[in-house]
This record gives sequence, structure tokens and C-alpha cells, in this order.
Amino acid sequence: MLGNQPVIILKEGTETTRGRTAHSNNIMAAKAVADAVRSTLGPKGMDKMLVDSMGDIVMTNDGATILKELDIEHPAAKMIVEISKTQDNECGDGTTSAVVIAGELLKKSEALIEQNVHPTVIANGFKLAAQESVKVLKGMGMKVSPTDKKTLKLVATTAMTGKSVGNEKDVLASLAVDAVSSIAEEDGGKYKADIDNIQVEKKHGGSVADTELIKGIVLDKERVHPRMPKAMKNAKIALVDSALEIKKTEVEAKIQIRDPMQMQKFLDEEESTLKGMVDKIKKSGANVVMCEKGIDDLAQHYMAKEGLYAVRRVKRSDMEKLAKATGGKVVTNLDDLSASELGKASQVEEVKIGDSDMTFVTGCRNPKAVSVLVRGGTEHVVDEAERALHDALKVVSVSIEDGVAVAGGGASEIELSLRLRDYGQSVGGREQLAIEAFAEALEIIPWTLAENAGMDAINVLIELKNSHTKKTGKVFGVDVMANRVSDMLKAKVIEPLRVKRQAIESATEVASMVLRIDDVIASKKMSPSDMPQGPPGGGMGGMGGMGGMPPGMM
Repeated sequence: MLGNQPVIILKEGTETTRGRTAHSNNIMAAKAVADAVRSTLGPKGMDKMLVDSMGDIVMTNDGATILKELDIEHPAAKMIVEISKTQDNECGDGTTSAVVIAGELLKKSEALIEQNVHPTVIANGFKLAAQESVKVLKGMGMKVSPTDKKTLKLVATTAMTGKSVGNEKDVLASLAVDAVSSIAEEDGGKYKADIDNIQVEKKHGGSVADTELIKGIVLDKERVHPRMPKAMKNAKIALVDSALEIKKTEVEAKIQIRDPMQMQKFLDEEESTLKGMVDKIKKSGANVVMCEKGIDDLAQHYMAKEGLYAVRRVKRSDMEKLAKATGGKVVTNLDDLSASELGKASQVEEVKIGDSDMTFVTGCRNPKAVSVLVRGGTEHVVDEAERALHDALKVVSVSIEDGVAVAGGGASEIELSLRLRDYGQSVGGREQLAIEAFAEALEIIPWTLAENAGMDAINVLIELKNSHTKKTGKVFGVDVMANRVSDMLKAKVIEPLRVKRQAIESATEVASMVLRIDDVIASKKMSPSDMPQGPPGGGMGGMGGMGGMPPGMM
């Protein structure tokens, strides 16, 4: 009907990539992301210095932080970055491993696609391999008791090995175990350890060794009035989430005062209202006030007169932690404030840390929220120490919750690789090729650990495989510190089962998703001049397709 006239479906400037080209482009982008973080893997991994457009510097070897800071354009590469975010949220550790495994899975699948193995067959084979891997991992796991602080400390130390906190990792590991043990709660035989109940405050100055755990809460706030006491023993804390100020009216109102006496009455009323608020707090028996919103200058004056210690504009999250630590309840209306609602702590004091004053709430009985004050020589050191501590806290909480750990140092991956090869033969068909590719891809972890430590990766892999064929060698991995293959349990390299499981599952899911893409349709990027301009007067512009459709779309 139209003869040879082309039918334009997509907007001008839209790019489409199909078939093999789409696959190879996506795989290349994923491999580039994996290669970007690969050199950071393991205790002898190197750091990256990231400088943003504003000139701010981040120095780290934490995979999730590196990928978060990188400004990645390619859509497939963005999917790989998502893995590191998920891994970081779920397990705290293993972010680099997850990304490297995903990159290697896609690299191996590229060879299979060239052999005309269909991408859905490869994706299905990967899925079977991942399910089998989880079963094998569970069989390899060893029990970790929530009270076994020695093993938990090893888990924390393993997570921090290779971070810039090197010499102080023992201090931070002990601190992480104590912090998580304090907030862990047992519910029906199962443990729950939510690290959101651990508040981490950073202050540069001192060294990483000066980092301390406070069995209470530290607020980066000072008392509101200089005449208030600097420290309060046997603190009874009122947690108030409404402003201690005169409320503004909801509707716009105008008050006309013709007589100066009326003005004085008005001011007196305001004063007595604020005094009444302070009296209510005093009557409840409180001697410390933590306020989420503002405190009027006059109210501050009356509080100082009464000898109260007050802090204002405390973050909502900190208020919740204070309630958990002190056993108090957050009150909205001061009329509801009574002795039973107050939190208790043996001391609340203002302490100068570095160049700022901070409020320490200490000596809480059985606190279900605690604080860690991270110190370090410079801002970059403090930031990296905080990232290392976050990893340690998370892996300890995961170990307490799941109660299972496995050998690290590439031992689990080599064992999985060997077991998956046997499993592939039992599956047969073209899926077997994908399962074997999966098994090969897992070897990238011990390979990279050896490579980053300057060892001969081929010799290490051969030695590992030989060790794992013997019954006693199931826990043999790459001992990077001693530059040899050895028993990882004796070398004290232990990781939570969830770290390994999550890395394999998320890497498999993303690799399968990328493989199933055979067509990439990218719209033309809009320049500022192409941005739709609203009609004068702020009315709605004409809707696309209603007379504004480009020719050829009809």
C-alpha cells in the first residue's frame, strides 16, 4: 500500500542494537565494571582514589563504595552496580566478589553464545548451578553460636582484612562483636540483630585505635544554654518530639493591639505558657530533656534556672535509639509526661571531641541501642574506618542471625567448582555446558586472590584442586598472608554463609537478565534546548500525540 516508503516507528535519533551485537556490548560493559573492582579483592587488594566533579576525594577498596561513586552510563553496567548495593545491604561484605563473579559468568557465557548455545539455555543452566551451589554451601557450613565471641571476632576480622584499618582490625573486630552482642535479641529461639540500632558517629582526631564503644548514645549536639550543668548524674531523660515554643496558628491570623497594657498581657501570657511547659517537665521528675524540635530562648532560660540539661533538634532516628537505650518513651504532648515515660542513664554529659561538643548518654541498663565513636587521623581515614566497621558489624549480625559460617579464602568457591562439574554430568544436555561454565567462573575468586597477592594463579588453582580432591582438604584456600595454599580454618579466615549465598544468587540473577536481552533500544538524549517548554502563563502544554506527533507515527 505504501510502496517502498519506510515506516518510521521510533523517534529520530533512537539507537537500536540487536542480536549478537547487543549481547557482546552488554557483556563487555559488565566485564569492564568487574575489572574496575577486581584489583581490590582480598587482603592484598589495592585501593582506588575517586575524585568527583567537585574535587572531593574518596579513597577506598570497598566494592560497593567504588561503584556507587562511579558515574556509570551504560545500562547493563548499571545492573551490575545494583548487585553491589544489594550485597552491601544484605551482608555488608562480599560486594567485590559478587561483581567479579557476575562479570566472569557473562565472560564464560559469551564463549557459549559463539558456539550457538541459546542464551535462555545458558540462563537456565546458571539457575540450576546456583540452586545446587546453595545446597552444597549449606552442607559445608559450620555452626556459629551467638555467644561464641571468639568465632564471631574471626568473622569480623576476615571482613576487615585488606581495609586501610590494617593494624587496628583486632580492636575494631572486638568492638564490632561487643556492639552487635549488646543489641542482639532472642525471639522464639531465633536471634535478631538489627545494626540500625548501632549508631556510628565519626570525628577525626586521634587515631583509629581511639575508636570506642559507648553502651549508650552519643549525640553530635551540645546543651542549649551555657548556664545548664555540663554533666548530670542519675539522669532521668524526657524524650519530647514536639517544639517547646509558642505554637503558630494553623490559619493566617492578625491580632490588633491598641493598648500597651494589652501588649504586656500578651507577652506575660507567652512567658507563663513557656514556664508552664518547663514546670510540667520538672514535675515529671526529669532532669534531662532531649527535644526533636526547637526550644524557645525563654524556655531555655527557665530550664537553666531549674538546673535541667537540654538538647534540641535531635534527629528522629537518634530519638528512637535513645528510647531503646534508656528504656524511655517518646512523648508528643507534655501533659502525657510522667515518671514512667522517662528514660534512665547513670550519666549525661557534654564532652569536647575534636573541635565540637558532643552529648554522651552513658551507663544505660541493658541498652538495646549503642554507639560507636570512630576516630582517625584525617577525614579520609575516619571514612574508611567507618566503612570497615560497617562491614564488620553487618557480618557479625548476619552470623548471629543465621548461625552458620564457611571457610573463606576461595575455599568454598573451589569446592563448589569441583562439585558442580560432577553435578553437570548428571544433568546432561546443553545445560551441562552452562553448569560447567558456571563452575569455571567460580574459580575467578581464588585466581584473583592469588593474582592480587603476586602469587602464580595457575599453580595456586592446581594445588587447590588437588587438595580438595582429598577428604581432609575441603577447607583449603589461598592463604594470602603466608603466600601459600593452606587450611582456612587454621588460618582463621571465616565468612558467613549468607555472604557466599547472596553473592552467587545475585550474580546469577543479573547474568541471566543480561543474557536474555537481545535488543537494546536507546532514546536520543535530550539537550537542554530540547527540553519541553511550558506555555506562557503556566498552563498545560499540548499532549504528545494530540496534534504533536511526528510525521510517520500515524
